[in-house]
Amino acid sequence: MERRQFMQQAMMAGAALTLSSLTKSALGAPMVADFPVVRIPEAQRKFKSKAVEALIAKIQHHISNKELAWMFGNCFPNTLDTTVAFNVVDGKPDTYVITGDIDAMWLRDSSAQVWPYLPLCKEDKDLQQLIAGVIHRQAKNILLDPYANAFYKDSSQESEWKKSDITDMKPGIHERKWEIDSLCYPIRLSHGYWKATGDTTPFDGAWLAAMQTVIKTFVEQQRFQGKGPYTFQRNTAFATDTIPMGGYGYPVKPNGLICSMFRPSDDATIYAYLIPSNFFALESLIQLQEMGKAISSLSALVAPAAALATQVKTALDTHAKVQHGTLGNIYAYEVNGFGSVNLMDDANIPSLLAMPYLNAVQVDDPVYQNTRRFVLSPDNPFFFKGSAAEGVGGPHVGLDMIWPMSIVMRGLTSTDDQEIKWCLDTLQKTHAHTGFMHESFHKDDPSKYTRKWFAWSNTIFGEFVWKVYRERPHLLKA
Repeated sequence: MERRQFMQQAMMAGAALTLSSLTKSALGAPMVADFPVVRIPEAQRKFKSKAVEALIAKIQHHISNKELAWMFGNCFPNTLDTTVAFNVVDGKPDTYVITGDIDAMWLRDSSAQVWPYLPLCKEDKDLQQLIAGVIHRQAKNILLDPYANAFYKDSSQESEWKKSDITDMKPGIHERKWEIDSLCYPIRLSHGYWKATGDTTPFDGAWLAAMQTVIKTFVEQQRFQGKGPYTFQRNTAFATDTIPMGGYGYPVKPNGLICSMFRPSDDATIYAYLIPSNFFALESLIQLQEMGKAISSLSALVAPAAALATQVKTALDTHAKVQHGTLGNIYAYEVNGFGSVNLMDDANIPSLLAMPYLNAVQVDDPVYQNTRRFVLSPDNPFFFKGSAAEGVGGPHVGLDMIWPMSIVMRGLTSTDDQEIKWCLDTLQKTHAHTGFMHESFHKDDPSKYTRKWFAWSNTIFGEFVWKVYRERPHLLKA
C-alpha cells in the first residue's frame, strides 16, 4: 500500500486500534512504573542480535526516566524485530528490508533503518552479515532500475502502480519515483559499513557496476545533454504524486546541479534542483572517491566521481544560498537555475535541518545556523506549533501534522543541552501511549497520528537516545 493511501485510511483510526491492543495499565495507570509489553514476542522476531540486546539493557539501566527507557527498548530494535528477511543467494548474504506497514524495500528507508547498528557489527558477525546482505540487495535493485525508489523481494512481482503510472515499470519495482537520495543512501551505508568493519567483500563486481550506474544517472539528471530518459506521470488526484510537463517537470537551467523529480517524502518537487539532496549527493561522491582510492578493485570510480563532485560543488556554491529578509544568507530548499526559489523544509531526510547529520555541511556553518533558525520558525510554511508540540511536517500528510523524525533530527543536530532535553521530553509526550514513534501526529493531539508501524522513525529515535547516552549521559539522568 502506498504511503499516502495508508495515511488516509489510518490517520484517525490508527491510534484507537493500537491503544485497544494495550493493557489497561498503559492507559489507566500513571506511566512511571509498569508498562505494557508492546515489543513483538521473541519467538516472532525476524532477527535477533545479542549485541543489540546487550546495548538496550546497558542504556536502559542508565536512563532514570522509565518511560523513556521503555520507549528506547521498543524502538531501537524495531527494524530487526519486524522488517528484515535474511537469506543467502548465490553464496552471498541477501537481506530484504520492508518499511513496516508497506511490504516494499525503499533504498532510502532500508539504509537508514540498519544504519544505527553499524557500530555493533564487530562484536556481532551475524549482524554484520545481515547488513552486508542489505548492501548486496541494494546493488541488485539499482542495477534493475536506478530511477526507482522502492522494490519487491520477488523480482517477478508487478506493482499496483503499473496500472496508474505512466513510466517504465519493470517487474520487481514497487514504485518508480526518481529521488536523488535513493542513490545516495546505499553509498552512505556502504561507506559506513566499510569504515565500521574494514570488510570489503560486499563491494564486488555488481556493487561496482551499481555505483557506476549511480554516477551515470546523476550525470543524466544534470540535463546538460537534454532532459534524459526518465519521465513519470500518475493518474491521481494528488498533485504531489505526479510530474507536470509531460512527466519531465518544470524547466530548469542546467548549471551542474542534479535534478530530483521527487523529494525524500516521495512528494514531487516544485523546482527540480533539490538543495539538501544535492548536498547529500556531493558527500556521497566524496565517499565513493575515498573508497575507490583505498580499495583497488574500485579505482574506476575515482575519476568520474571526482569530476561530478566538482561540478555539483561549484553549482551549490553558486546557487544554493539565498538572502533572507531577517536571517541573512540561508540555504534554499529548491531552485530551478532561472532565479526561482522555494523556501521551506520538509521533515524527511535529507532535509535542510538534517544536512550536518549526513555530514553534508558542518553544524557550525553560519549559513546552516541561519537556515536552522528559518526551518524552526513560522517562516517555514511546514513548521507547525500547537498545544502538544512543535516541529516540521510536510505536504505528504498535510497541514498541522508534525513528524517525530523532525524532532529527532532537531536533537541529533543540536549542540545545546536544553534543546536536546526538550526533544527527548517532547518525543516522550507525543507517542500516544504506544511506546513507538509514528510518521506524524497532530500538533494539538498526538493520538491523531499516521503509520503505527514505521520502522525508520523508530530506529532513528533509538539512534538519538544512543547518541545522547554516549555524548551527554547526564541528560538521561535528569
